[in-house]
Amino acid sequence: MKHVSNDYLKELITEYRPYTTKGEVMADLPCLDNQNQNDLGIAMIDMDNQIYKAGSTDLSFSLQSVSKIISLMVALQDLGEEKVFQTVGMEPMGDFFNTISHLESNDVHRPYNPMVNAGAIAICSLIKGDSVQERFERIMSMLKTITNNENISYDNSVYQAEKRKGDRNRALAYYMSSTGAVALDPEEALDLYFRINSISFTVEDLARVGLFIANGGKLLNDNEQLISDKHLQTLQAIMMTSGMYNESGNFAVKVGFPCKSGVSGSIVSVVPGRYGIGVIGPAINEKGNSVGGGKILERLSSDLNLNLFSHSI
Repeated sequence: MKHVSNDYLKELITEYRPYTTKGEVMADLPCLDNQNQNDLGIAMIDMDNQIYKAGSTDLSFSLQSVSKIISLMVALQDLGEEKVFQTVGMEPMGDFFNTISHLESNDVHRPYNPMVNAGAIAICSLIKGDSVQERFERIMSMLKTITNNENISYDNSVYQAEKRKGDRNRALAYYMSSTGAVALDPEEALDLYFRINSISFTVEDLARVGLFIANGGKLLNDNEQLISDKHLQTLQAIMMTSGMYNESGNFAVKVGFPCKSGVSGSIVSVVPGRYGIGVIGPAINEKGNSVGGGKILERLSSDLNLNLFSHSI
């Protein structure tokens, strides 16, 4: 079996960089452009706080849909599972992440899960706070603690682009408001959603979030339970079944540990009790997932025996 090292990760970056030509950079993201087509980077952190990195580790990118696991963590901690899952479901969905049709055909008019856009917007309506700014500051404070990075901020140009091009998300929010699925003013829910999508990260920041989840909601060398371990079990199950858009089943089979992607090409992964992993590869496929990043995760799972369904773990 292979062992993690910087040299090993460099080999993977070199081997799988050619796959970036099979995807395209999301044209609507101001933080990335076609010059980032061949970027590929990874960070892994183990339970001894050893970090291993290779590739485009200094590249800054917006969280996009990776933010959905952050908002879900906060909402679960604020309200508990019973209240949260009265508003959204927890079932996987085969349609694209920004579809509206499922809201009309579903008898209860609630999103299938928190990983689709409608579900994430509904989750944002649940987070406690007297204003959007207060809710956002709570999320930022938690992320700075989890990543041990006080310099985390959000990219205003991405935020403005999210608002400018957010008509489909507005349609989702106002439809849910009409059926009672969103209790908060839909514009406030949307504004929080756009803001957290615009938070800027590096692969090490992603890996720190993955490690926090892998460690059961505690920082390394700290016994304080910041997020309930039960809530993180729920989060990881939803990541496994719905975290990679309508390619989640493929990742469950070929990778076998919880992942969540964003159209910036970011992927955060959790190997419970072992690793937090962050990947960036801005060239994404038609499903919205990093092409090179996905290939690297498949290889890691095989080489390091990380698949949670393997009998030999």
